[in-house]
Amino acid sequence: MPLSEHEQHLLEQMEQALYAEDPKFASHMVGSSAKARQRRRIIIGVVIAVVGLVLVVLGVMGQQTWLGGIGFAVMVGGAGLAITPARVRTKGEKHPGIGAVGEDGKVESVRKPGSAGRRKKGAPPSRGSFMQRLEARWDRRRDEGWH
Repeated sequence: MPLSEHEQHLLEQMEQALYAEDPKFASHMVGSSAKARQRRRIIIGVVIAVVGLVLVVLGVMGQQTWLGGIGFAVMVGGAGLAITPARVRTKGEKHPGIGAVGEDGKVESVRKPGSAGRRKKGAPPSRGSFMQRLEARWDRRRDEGWH
């Protein structure tokens, strides 16, 4: 049974909050599809690097420096593709790991270090971890009869 739009939105908010609170743990929880994409990226990068190496060798053998230069550029690009990790993004997320779930359940952006933090007038400061806030919201909704 598929999730409703509201449930999907809540799940996305929880994922974003997890990335914001503990990015190392969240990166370990990435599914096998991300590992397959990374493996594919490495293979494609190595193939491109080998093609570049072949172009360098052909350029040197035929005394065509322009072909060797293009081959070197292709080889460096392929190696760069193979060694750089792919960026991990969740569905619909613009900036991975940027944001936190506030007391009202909406995603708030995380401020840059050193910037003055502002809260809504009269709003209590956010205390506790993500799971503690989530449990508190769950208890409030259960007590209010929210479904």
